[in-house]
Amino acid sequence: MSKREDVLSWDEYFMGLAHLSAKRSKDPNTQVGAAIVDENHRVVSVGYNGLPKGCSDDEFPWEREGDVLDTKYAFVVHAELNAILNSKWPVNNCTIYVSLFPCNECAKAIIQSGIKRIVYESDKYNGVDTNIASKRMLKAAGIELSKLQNTIDLNIIKTINPEYSE
Repeated sequence: MSKREDVLSWDEYFMGLAHLSAKRSKDPNTQVGAAIVDENHRVVSVGYNGLPKGCSDDEFPWEREGDVLDTKYAFVVHAELNAILNSKWPVNNCTIYVSLFPCNECAKAIIQSGIKRIVYESDKYNGVDTNIASKRMLKAAGIELSKLQNTIDLNIIKTINPEYSE
C-alpha cells in the first residue's frame, strides 16, 4: 500500500485554520479569519474580526452603511490585528494566513510586527484606494504576498462526519 497523495499543502492547511477562526466572527456580513504560523509550521496565534475585549457585540452596531458611529467600521478589530495582538510569542519572520487581503491599517500592523509573508485567498477590494495603499506599503517593506488558489472546504467535515455540528 502506498501513502495518500491527496493531502493538504501547508498553505491549504493553515488557510483552513483561518477559515475555522472566521467562524467565531459575529459579523453578519463578513467573517474573516487569520492564523499566524512560524517557519517550523507551528501556530503562533489566530484571530477573527470582532469587537475588542470587554465590548458586547449586542451593544455595538453591525451596520455597513450610515454615519460612522452607526456602523461597525469604527469598532471592529480586524482578524489580522486580532491575531497579532493575541499572540503570546513574537511574530517576526512568521507567515500570516488570512481569508481576505489585508486593508491598509492591517498592512501597517503586519509590517511593524515583523511578519514576512502573507497568504491570502480573496482580494475582493482589489483596486480600491485602501487596497492600493496596502499593496504599496507591503511591497516597499518586502513582504511576500501569495494568493492561494485551493483551500479546504470546511463543509467537508460534515461530509466525513455527518454528526459534526458547529
